[in-house]
Amino acid sequence: MLKVIHGADFHLDAPFHALPPEKAAGRRAEQRELLFRLADLANREGADLVLLSGDLFDGAEIYGETLEALEKALGSIRGQVFIAPGNHDFWSARSPYAALEWPENVHIFTEPHLETVELPELGCTVYGAAFTGAHRSDRVLEGFHAPEDGKIHLLVLHADGTPNSTYGPITEEDLAGSGLDYAALGHIHARIGPRRAGATVWAYPGCPEGRGFDELGDKGVLCGSVEQGNVQMDFVPLCSRRYLIREVDVTARMPEEALREALPEGESPDFCRILLTGERGMEGLDLEKLEALARPHYYSVSVRDKTRMRQDLWARAEEDTLTGLFLRAMRRRLEEAHDEEARAAVERAARFGLAALENREEPQ
Repeated sequence: MLKVIHGADFHLDAPFHALPPEKAAGRRAEQRELLFRLADLANREGADLVLLSGDLFDGAEIYGETLEALEKALGSIRGQVFIAPGNHDFWSARSPYAALEWPENVHIFTEPHLETVELPELGCTVYGAAFTGAHRSDRVLEGFHAPEDGKIHLLVLHADGTPNSTYGPITEEDLAGSGLDYAALGHIHARIGPRRAGATVWAYPGCPEGRGFDELGDKGVLCGSVEQGNVQMDFVPLCSRRYLIREVDVTARMPEEALREALPEGESPDFCRILLTGERGMEGLDLEKLEALARPHYYSVSVRDKTRMRQDLWARAEEDTLTGLFLRAMRRRLEEAHDEEARAAVERAARFGLAALENREEPQ
């Protein structure tokens, strides 16, 4: 049985254009710290293999501090490290990968076709291939089948499961026919799997650190064990900050009160986008004031207005129509309600009924 860690899509030295320059620089520094958390996890778990499935770098321009951190962190891992360059960090003689003398425990795949690395001391074989340009349309796994030699067979590859993709297409059929025990894939920034195709287990760990509100929640790597016929890989969060979207309903309360109740105690390390929802009257929302209220509670926060104007629920009650008949009946029920909870329930029912009569998706 092998202990394995699977990571991908670090995008080191991403520009973080949405942030002020000082915070962007801070985020890049935090990405370097992420490498050492990865190394600590690998050594703590006694990982035999660390499989990194491409896009370690966001592009070809890399800060010297980042290369130094990568060399030091990966070199401190007691297990073997395998890297399959992707479309953002493709292999070339001028790529950052060619700029360092890598530690002995680090193997970088440099060929566009599958390479094979035998590890007899671990009873396993690792296969991998590199992007050698920003695009590739060939199915590198097509027709491949690992030998039935009693060894554990693993793949590390940057690949896209979308048919006809120009980012290294890979199919369920390719995986099912491969004879691999585990396929460590990269490119998709959301975690997928582990899943099974035939006897092969495959997974995308997602990116280990979000970079925007299209990469929400906890981010990290997969960690577990691989043996013939049995793969157990679990998600381990590694990110220092998360991107979160929170909805705050201001229908029945003052916006400041509703927002204050939704804020965390103390200061969160996360990025948060707060969406104000529900109904409001004719008065506007002071978004700058609300954002100032939320700012001490997050590393970075924005507040957006997604509310809708409150419609006068009973405005059509006197019409000689089915709508008017319905509203008059609901208004009588409202008058008969014995407490605030019952009145609120009647009003909600009236709004949903009015929406149905007016053929709207949502009550106003």
